[in-house]
Amino acid sequence: MTSVSDRYPTGTAEEREEAVEAASLAVQRGDLVVLPTDTVYGIGADAFDPAAVRGLLAAKGRGREMPPPVLVSAVTTLDALATRVPGYARALVEAFWPGPLTVVCHQQTSLQWDLGDTRGTVAVRMPDHEVAREILERTGPLAVSSANRTGMPAATDADQAEEMLGDSVAVIVDAGESPGGQASTIIDCTGTEGRVLRRGALSLEQLNVVLEPLGAALTDEG
Repeated sequence: MTSVSDRYPTGTAEEREEAVEAASLAVQRGDLVVLPTDTVYGIGADAFDPAAVRGLLAAKGRGREMPPPVLVSAVTTLDALATRVPGYARALVEAFWPGPLTVVCHQQTSLQWDLGDTRGTVAVRMPDHEVAREILERTGPLAVSSANRTGMPAATDADQAEEMLGDSVAVIVDAGESPGGQASTIIDCTGTEGRVLRRGALSLEQLNVVLEPLGAALTDEG
């Protein structure tokens, strides 16, 4: 595959700054970027740019029925994006953010965005990766899905991401091998009790240890 993207290493402070700046500018232009996270590499777009989000879904070979989650750089951003966040969700976020936990909550109705067929919800995560958070601090919330074509394994390094998505993205930020390599655990937090929608890096046991003092527990549908 012939790549049309620019690839930026992050080995030195100067390289890292150049990579973060290039990714931020690409997002502002409405382009797609590949960025490292603590789980797997992601393909990202400005969450508030519907055309960019459509481009992200197209690059992955996905339809609107599979809306991407949103990555944020700070816990406080959750309340800007979500409403009616239950106590058990806040306890999980406090324990596992930044980290491999994605919470699905009711979205703020005032948000001017189109992530796909979300049914009034938004999936939010704060990654435990400094480069990713530096990009997010400059861009604001990004719609980010795993860097792969649908049906293929998620990319755990920039080479894999470039091979699958290099012709669809403007910038690839290369931070080496993903430290986690396993996708985040997704929890549905829209009801009175949380449900595991996708098993991932956090086990049901790890999550329920946090919830037991609250008299709560998750059900596993992952």
